[in-house]
Amino acid sequence: MSKTLLTGATGTLGTALQSRLLDTEQEVRAASRLPPAETADEVEWVTLDLLDGTGIEEALTGVDRVVHTATAPQGDTEAVDVEGTKRLLAAANDADIDHFLYVSIVGVDEIPFSYYQHKYTAEQAVEGSTLPSTILRATQFHNFLDEIFSGLSWLPVWALPTKIQLQPVDVGEVADVVVEHVTSEPLGRADPVGGPEAHTLGELLTAYRNARGTWRPLVRLPIPGTVVSGFRAGNATCPDRAIGSVTWEEWLDRQYGTKPTVQTSVAVSET
Repeated sequence: MSKTLLTGATGTLGTALQSRLLDTEQEVRAASRLPPAETADEVEWVTLDLLDGTGIEEALTGVDRVVHTATAPQGDTEAVDVEGTKRLLAAANDADIDHFLYVSIVGVDEIPFSYYQHKYTAEQAVEGSTLPSTILRATQFHNFLDEIFSGLSWLPVWALPTKIQLQPVDVGEVADVVVEHVTSEPLGRADPVGGPEAHTLGELLTAYRNARGTWRPLVRLPIPGTVVSGFRAGNATCPDRAIGSVTWEEWLDRQYGTKPTVQTSVAVSET
């Protein structure tokens, strides 16, 4: 029986991957900087800190494959996503890993957002290694947008760049693709994974507002700069790879028990 090391196992994608990897009849070693106190018996948990390399060699002992989902979007992204990935790659090379799969984000090579730039640098490190590897990009998870929007709930007015384009995808559907790839031959770069529909931020927020019963005024706030213009141009979407089936509406219905409508045009103040 083969064994897969899953980094970032307590994250949104890592959590979804645990049961799916087990379903393929392989052993799963789940790694996190802070493993949970209570865990499933089928999963072996280890402590791994990409910041200083603690536990990397031990985590890779006896492992055949690596699924690398650990990331630090709200922390020191260069230290974790770049230097941490390089540490993991070096140790994986010494351990003769058969397949190293790295999960990245659509648009990291086109949008000059610092976190995205660090993810792209990590991609290049994976490509530059001698390990058999696959790089898989995905669009934003529904859960991620929900967390961001929930953080706006205390604001009396939502003044945001409503014209940026996003293509939310179900984390379970991305996890399915990850498992399919990691249990197959390394591809180098796999086709990206996107949700079924691309929408403007204004459309997504309107549906969210309806679902939560939060009637905050939504004001378009034009923001200059290459980062926002990249999102506005659709560089964070992959409409030709809209393979997900769970729409934003359906996800909101599952989460909040309502049936919102994603509007094709959103009435917002232009002031």
